[in-house]
Amino acid sequence: MSDYDIVPALGADKRFDPSHDSAEKKDTALDHETDIKGAFEPSTVVEEEAVKENLEMTEEDLLETEKKLSTMTLERTHAIMSQVRIMHEHDQNFPSSALETMGLFLDNPAVYENPSAYASLITEMKLQALLVTENSPYAEVRANVDNTDDPTIPSFTFRVWVIGILFAGIGAFVNELFSVRNPSVYITANVAQLLSYPFGRLLAATMPAKTFRLFGKTHSLNPGPFNQKEHMLITIMATVAYNTPYTNYTVFVQALPVYFNQPYALKFGYQILSGLGSNFVGIGLAGICRRFLVYPSFCVWPTSLVTVALNKAFHTETNEPVAGPFKRMYTWSRERFFLFAFISMFIYWWFPGFIFQALSYFNWITWIAPNNTKLAVITGSINGLGVNPIPTFDFNQLTVQGWVPLVIPTFTILNQFLGMIISFCMIVGWYWKNNYNTAYLPVNSNHIFDNTGSRYNVTLILNDDGEFDNERYQQYSEPYMAAGNLVTYFWFFAIYSCTLSYVFFYHYHDMKLGFKGLWRTMRRGKASTGETDDLAEDIHFKLMKAYPEVPEWWYMIVLAVAAALGMVGIGVYPTHASPATVIFGIIMAIISIIPVGMITAVTGIQVTMNVLAEFIGGSISNGNAVEMNFFKMYGYITTAQAIFFLNDLKLAHYSKISPRHTFVAQMVAIFVSTFVCTGIFNFQMGFKNVCTADASFGFTCPGQNTFFTASVFWGTLGPKRLFGPGRRYNTLLIGFPVGFILPFITRGLQKAFPRQQWLRQFHPVMICAGGLLWSPYNFSNYWPVVPLTMFSWLYIKKRYLAFWSKYNYVLAAAWMTGIALSTIIIFFGLEIPNVSIDWWGNTVSSAGCDGAACTLMEVPDAGYFGPAPGTNSFI
Repeated sequence: MSDYDIVPALGADKRFDPSHDSAEKKDTALDHETDIKGAFEPSTVVEEEAVKENLEMTEEDLLETEKKLSTMTLERTHAIMSQVRIMHEHDQNFPSSALETMGLFLDNPAVYENPSAYASLITEMKLQALLVTENSPYAEVRANVDNTDDPTIPSFTFRVWVIGILFAGIGAFVNELFSVRNPSVYITANVAQLLSYPFGRLLAATMPAKTFRLFGKTHSLNPGPFNQKEHMLITIMATVAYNTPYTNYTVFVQALPVYFNQPYALKFGYQILSGLGSNFVGIGLAGICRRFLVYPSFCVWPTSLVTVALNKAFHTETNEPVAGPFKRMYTWSRERFFLFAFISMFIYWWFPGFIFQALSYFNWITWIAPNNTKLAVITGSINGLGVNPIPTFDFNQLTVQGWVPLVIPTFTILNQFLGMIISFCMIVGWYWKNNYNTAYLPVNSNHIFDNTGSRYNVTLILNDDGEFDNERYQQYSEPYMAAGNLVTYFWFFAIYSCTLSYVFFYHYHDMKLGFKGLWRTMRRGKASTGETDDLAEDIHFKLMKAYPEVPEWWYMIVLAVAAALGMVGIGVYPTHASPATVIFGIIMAIISIIPVGMITAVTGIQVTMNVLAEFIGGSISNGNAVEMNFFKMYGYITTAQAIFFLNDLKLAHYSKISPRHTFVAQMVAIFVSTFVCTGIFNFQMGFKNVCTADASFGFTCPGQNTFFTASVFWGTLGPKRLFGPGRRYNTLLIGFPVGFILPFITRGLQKAFPRQQWLRQFHPVMICAGGLLWSPYNFSNYWPVVPLTMFSWLYIKKRYLAFWSKYNYVLAAAWMTGIALSTIIIFFGLEIPNVSIDWWGNTVSSAGCDGAACTLMEVPDAGYFGPAPGTNSFI
């Protein structure tokens, strides 16, 4: 072993000074030096701040890593860095500066031949190697996730059973009950996380420490203080339960007279079989895909860090002072900061949410000329395209796409913004040219219209059995879509093909490692995570080896039983659909889950498979809308639910909760949620005139109405009548090849210009995802996220990393929780009793063309546009 294989731990006063550095050795190093882009010359002394910036390390990270510096040899550093570069070469979350330095270390033979001359570079690489193996390579993960664990801390306790089941049942009850109401209300898992904390503390203070035996082990009613593992497990149960089953759409549409009027769908047995089948298929797939989407360190799951941050705010015992803006030291604890931010947002949101609603839709440009159609089309926040420099003062408006600002990485936000700009140009071009008759319709609606510009009434083209009637169709109208909706479909087609080619180009190595690990486990009959090379994983993966893993065959059994339940539900009852539809849907989910999961785990944005499931299912069902819905349920919602469950598995992974405890918690929560929701929507369907304009309690079912329209649009009419050869929307299918070639273009640019690090931040899937942010949403819901994210991630994080690490995610969690609780109180306390404030500040936003959705062109004098009645296209 060379004298320089191990570099001693660095002293506080002489960090990164090359030891044993003589002039003679410097001269020798110069003789062997190769061109390394002018950086890290042998005599350079690397400053501490530069290294911290390169590796995105806080002072705490650096001090902790230095303690283990003497354990890292040069050979092992080289081996680790070689693997790390392969793993993170195309990882946009991984610091570009660290990757560049890694190249200087790995690609210069002189570093290995004469290590003394490059002691500073070697030291930095050893710090990097320790960082990725003893912690996490990502600053945002290190900021929220502890790299230590105490396996003796109890997690699945009596308190978890009681509080977890209680909150799962209550949340499922409320979310299902108000899912058919307009306006609706939705309780998020953050609310359960907040409210369960005092419950846990109360039980810890009052329950007796009585022991009992269960499954051969001794348990205690009160094992001590309420801990963060218990708290997180309750949160996971709530997260699972609060996603209501997809049967609240399919059963409503099948059973009610206003829709397909199929009485068998009212039977509890059919509803439970479909509910359990569709829900448990998702968890079965999620478990099988853990090696690809949970264990690897590159799978950050950005949105999960908000939940971890809130958990840490309540349970951390340390409160390290951090330097921040205005040259101050900040000593507030995470818990105190959360409470201050939470209370502030809870109070503030009463203004945009109830008192002064124009702060929410701040479409002030349209106030200049409310009846100017073109102005409203471009700048309107409600029915326009939202081009407005200051479109809102409501943080909730920035979350309507289903994710939280301050959490999503900068590259994701900027790539989506680029996609929005491109798609904006497409919308404006199509609308002003009246392509596809879009100028007769609102520019950015997600509804389907008839040839008079009114909402498409699908019941007018169905016979008494709910099947397509061509004669009625000819006398009514072809369906038409708005420009924003058409562009959205174009980018939906693009994102599916783009996801496949992108994952092949950029995640081939990750997928190969995952399949190797899965094959090794199945061949040896082991579920131990220890079979994977430790260099490919971070400390959290290693710490989880202390717990017994869930064997893959457990999840496979869940998947098989769930599929069987779904097939029985279809086969036993008169659905007029093939039970094989379940298998086809699951096959689609199996194909899509890993690519979609990898994109979500890195970017924080999920690629939803609904349009592709409708497209394929509609083609297979050949006019049977109900069968198309089954395909959609097992093809689309299975993938979406599996992603949710994987996110929860990552939460448990970060929190060091036993995988078997997580497995049981998820299974119990799904079971509770399915039965509670099924009971509630049977109660709802008993209301007089439910899902009609005359429904009591506002149970007008806006989501179910949209689902029914989509069922007829994709199932009864079918893709062939809409996108087939010679059909009006056939050219939108160009989106498939466009999306497929985008990763080729970005990959080619990165190879042609390897020194342009900004090209590494291009993410073609996210560019496509930007095209999906329209209809009914627009720039006003997205543009404010851009400066907010850049300020947080590019300014605060770069200059005050410790401050950002401590408070950024806590702030996001506090604001979301404050809004959620404020919304619930306003809804139940004021909206249900029909209390309102009628003044200019609550009506101005919906005045004029932005509220009424004026169109660029008026319907011709004939009373319709497009083909005359009796000449509608049909296949």
